[in-house]
Order: sequence, then C-alpha cells, then structure tokens
Amino acid sequence: MSEVWSIAAKGEIFRQRLREHRTEQLGRRLDILVAGLGGHGQSLSERAEDRVSGVDEDHPPLRERIAADENLAHWALGDLRSVPIPPRSFDIVHAAFLLERIHHTELVLDRILNGLRPGGLIFVRMRDRDSAYGFCARVAPFWLRRLLWPRFAPKGAVGPLPAVYEPITAREGMRTYCLTRGLLVTDELTAVGGPALHGRRAGTARAMCLLAHKLSRGRLSLEHDEIVMVIRKPQDHFARLI
Repeated sequence: MSEVWSIAAKGEIFRQRLREHRTEQLGRRLDILVAGLGGHGQSLSERAEDRVSGVDEDHPPLRERIAADENLAHWALGDLRSVPIPPRSFDIVHAAFLLERIHHTELVLDRILNGLRPGGLIFVRMRDRDSAYGFCARVAPFWLRRLLWPRFAPKGAVGPLPAVYEPITAREGMRTYCLTRGLLVTDELTAVGGPALHGRRAGTARAMCLLAHKLSRGRLSLEHDEIVMVIRKPQDHFARLI
C-alpha cells in the first residue's frame, strides 16, 4: 500500500534515483528523454553536460508553449506512435502527465521502452483514472473543460489537453503492463496534485470530487489523484518477473 506524498517528495525521489543511476554509470553524461510538456518541459537533470530531448503529442496549447519558450526549441511534437525515438538511446525517461491524455498508450510506452537502454529508468507521473479527480476529468466533455479551464487552472498551466484515461492509467493497469514487459517497479507513490485543486476555485473542484467519491460509494479515491512510479528496464532484455 503506497502512502500519499507531497509534491516536493515526489521530485526528490526522482532526483535520488537519477543520482544513483549516475553513480552506476560512473558519472558519465546521461541521455534523458522528457516525454510530455505536462511536466512543464523540465527534466530532473542537475548537470549541464547531460543531453536532454523532449517529445509530446501535437496539440495547439503545446505548440503555443514551445513557441513562447526558446528553451524548448529542441522539442519534437507529433504522433507519438511515429515520432522518432532512436532505440536504446536514453538512460532516463521522464514521462510527466502524458499517459492519461494519449490514445494507444501501451504502444507509445513500448516505443519509449525501446528507446531506453538496458538498466535505464522511467519516471512516470500520471493522473489516476480510478480517482475522483480523474473520473471528473475523463467524463467531462472537452468543450466544458475548455470553458472551465481559465477559471479553475492555476496561472501558467498548459491546457486544456485531452483526457483519454485508457485502462493502463491506473495503479493495477500500470502494474500489469510492467509485469508483462518484465519491468521492475522500484518505487510507487501517490499524491494530490490536480491543477484544479490548486487553482482559484479549488473549493468547488474539491466539492465535485467529493460528490463523485460518494456516488461511487468510495470506489473512486478521494485520497489521491496522482500516481508516481520509478520503473527499471532490466539489463537482460529477456528477463521476466516471476
């Protein structure tokens, strides 16, 4: 059973695992792929010599964000089923708030995994489709989310973006995916981080989540809306968990 962590703690667990991985690689330069501008296009790299690349789906809010920030000039936008991800080219992949808003999630994850070197790490942050917050996001029509976004989202937040929430974007869905691909989940945390819960109308957003929680008789979690995982690709490509 994972406990609810703070936003600062989530970032620290990623940085800690990155430092450990750097030590394992004898301090050499790391190649990092940031998948998803939902994490504001930032990697957790602490060294300028590390090489950081970025990819995401092509949506108008993301194009606007990249056009407005020269630091994101290296980003590639497109269909993540076909955007170039060279095989075995990255030591770390940071996928922040990407999986819940894309279609063909398992296919995209397989492509990301193919781009990861043996022994590499995937840092995943995603909204939980089985949380009350995730439920409200995925059942609300896009026109309504677009209408409410300026009123509920914190200033500077990118969106609204699609809310797809395929079955893999839940704790058991991701665990099953990792098991079938022979991946090891080294860390699993949960947290409350939904943008509407920290915006100008956080009280209204919390009331909506509480209503969904009660109507589901507790099935939709109110304790968290975010799942954080650190996933390791085995050195042996044919390794499988038992």
